[in-house]
Amino acid sequence: MTTKTILITGCSSGIGYDAAHGLKARGWRVFAACRTAEDCKRLQDEGLESPLIDYAAPASIKSGLAEVLNATNGRLDALYNNGAYACPGLVEDLPTDALRANFEANFFGWHDLTRQVIPVMRAQGHGRIVQCSSVLGLVTMPWRGSYNSTKFALEGLTDTMRIELRGTGIHVSLIEPGPITTKFRQNAVAQFERWIDWENAARADEYRDKLRARLYASDGPDPFELPASAVTKKLIHAIEAARPRARYYVTVPTYVMGLLRRILPTRALDWILARA
Repeated sequence: MTTKTILITGCSSGIGYDAAHGLKARGWRVFAACRTAEDCKRLQDEGLESPLIDYAAPASIKSGLAEVLNATNGRLDALYNNGAYACPGLVEDLPTDALRANFEANFFGWHDLTRQVIPVMRAQGHGRIVQCSSVLGLVTMPWRGSYNSTKFALEGLTDTMRIELRGTGIHVSLIEPGPITTKFRQNAVAQFERWIDWENAARADEYRDKLRARLYASDGPDPFELPASAVTKKLIHAIEAARPRARYYVTVPTYVMGLLRRILPTRALDWILARA
């Protein structure tokens, strides 16, 4: 039996890193992409094949995928789009260039890579495309407008793609994690410091008392936080099951929010989310 191949992006740490090692242990040939050469070298030293793919650099998407297809004689059984960042701040204080940059990394780069992979999967008659979304692709929360919007866009694009690819042998799934143990918050700090002029904001006191306290505090894991392996477990089903699901919830908050958005009026849900 031919070893199945998968390209996973955003593998330097967290969800992608766990998925890469977990699937390699299951016998998959894993191409664990990272956006820096240093991280690629580190994963190669750990026994993984690691092409350089930076969603914000279109040339790297093209060359990284070409490297994978050259190694597999043009075959790719699965693509797992993963790796995204947040730029915390109130929408009124979010520079448009910050939003553009966030969409480039969280959305447009994913679309670019996926469009290049679909013809490969169509030619071989099968494939799995899995998108790592978020509970924040189901509901919005304050201070997270940039990330919320990229994930809502991803959800809409992926739902459309899933319908359009019916009958092609290419299955499309979304994974929607809540709080997962990763470097997500630490990475968000750098974006906040780069883009948000909070001291001159109309609501500077709220930044000082709420957002900064949360971003910079080291008070342990969030309630209901799970390890990255919980996401990998759902990924395995999405790429190995005969009938993969359209959506996979991960963590209690995702299940709760998925339910509440179906049963509550908008005003009631807003009241809950405003306190998140």
